[in-house]
Amino acid sequence: MEQRPEDLRGMNTAEAKEYLFHHISALKLTEQACRALDAEIARWKARVDLARSKAAEDLALEAEQELARLQSKREGLAGEAAELRDQIEKMRRNLAGASARERSVDPDLLEQEFRILLGEDLTAEDSPEARTRESFNAIQADAALEALKAKMKGAKP
Repeated sequence: MEQRPEDLRGMNTAEAKEYLFHHISALKLTEQACRALDAEIARWKARVDLARSKAAEDLALEAEQELARLQSKREGLAGEAAELRDQIEKMRRNLAGASARERSVDPDLLEQEFRILLGEDLTAEDSPEARTRESFNAIQADAALEALKAKMKGAKP
């Protein structure tokens, strides 16, 4: 399946913005070419009118042919510009979604970053001291549970 020009999948935000910039540049160049053709069309219309006013039908006919060629070219460029505008609009909408997807949070990474900011040693959990501390905590919890069980048995009639 062919990827459409406005499809930004597989690009990060920076790449997508650069891609969008290239399309905007192409649109600006196309619009500039349209303006240049508009000036050329106006010039050839004036030439047709001048040839007709001087009764030079052969020159008027040649000028009309050139005018028709320029107008056809102008229509093609106008269609290209419209297509570029449509693609740019779609890219801008897709870019907003891509930016939102990049801002999603990885909770594990966020937790590690907070622990680093708080100055906790991330490797301390695997140290022998940490394992010993966890073992003592487990023994103390078991002892407290046994004491509670004994107390509850003694409290029953």
